[in-house]
Amino acid sequence: MSGSSAALQPPADAVKPVRHPDAPAPGELLGAHYEQCFGCGGEQPHGLHLEARAGEGVSLTAEFTVQPAHQGAPGLAHGGVLATALDETLGSLNWLLRTIAVTGRLETDFTRPVPVGTTLHLQAEVTAVAGRKIYSTATGRIGGPEGPVAVRADALFIEVKVDHFIDHGRTEEIRAAMDDPDQARRARAFEVNP
Repeated sequence: MSGSSAALQPPADAVKPVRHPDAPAPGELLGAHYEQCFGCGGEQPHGLHLEARAGEGVSLTAEFTVQPAHQGAPGLAHGGVLATALDETLGSLNWLLRTIAVTGRLETDFTRPVPVGTTLHLQAEVTAVAGRKIYSTATGRIGGPEGPVAVRADALFIEVKVDHFIDHGRTEEIRAAMDDPDQARRARAFEVNP
């Protein structure tokens, strides 16, 4: 995490992240944590529909294809959409720790434009854990998983209890998510992002 602000530098007592024994197997598709999520939800017509797969250790890969609804400048992805893709990818890492966490800080670098129609290939990993703080990093490449870097981010996630979402979310969505008969989907609805 060179070039990151001091807030994104793990403290001296930080530990190496440990993949939860019940985490999805390497190569397994993580699936949407919530169908209405702008980042990964299948029910969002203009969402990113980002798909993440578990990697080795506490890492993952993800992809999303830039659609016309995602553009800022004519024919190019909006920077905020790219930041959302990075945030979604980084947040998905918490599923490998089996930790409920929200984004505390996200720093992004945009190194080249990403045209509409491009598939962004993302790689992310948790680099350190210090108490409730989870430090992670991600890169997004164009032209393939080994292509040139277009975006990168470093992030700090903060572990929270499920009450965080219940206390701050809109009642009807909270109720609908909690009433989902699928126990895994019900748990995952509350796993990432404020």
